[in-house]
Amino acid sequence: QVQLVESGGGLVQAGGSLRLSCTASGRTFSNYHMGWFRQAPGKEREFVAAITRSESTYYADSVKGRFTISRDNAKNTVYLQMNSLKPEDTAVYYCASSARLTVVVAAKGAYSTWGQGTLLTVSS
Repeated sequence: QVQLVESGGGLVQAGGSLRLSCTASGRTFSNYHMGWFRQAPGKEREFVAAITRSESTYYADSVKGRFTISRDNAKNTVYLQMNSLKPEDTAVYYCASSARLTVVVAAKGAYSTWGQGTLLTVSS
């Protein structure tokens, strides 16, 4: 079972950029689909982006064109590059992994392992 640790959150001004990282333990990272989700105060956890084991990428409409997900299997790490940040991007960001053969990338239930989350605050 992979374990996930996110890092890179912080405080940034609107229009700025930040990169989140999620490092996984274990030797089979390349076999996992990886996703980023976020949860703002008082709101449900929502899909942000995903990258499959074959490196296909998917994005929520709200971040398309601003965020980029990537992975480095040699480093067991998935990244979320976030540009043109907006105050509404403020949330705790979670990475998640799925070992399923096929996955609905935007579905929380598709992922079996979650990190502890990292907080992003975007000031206006």
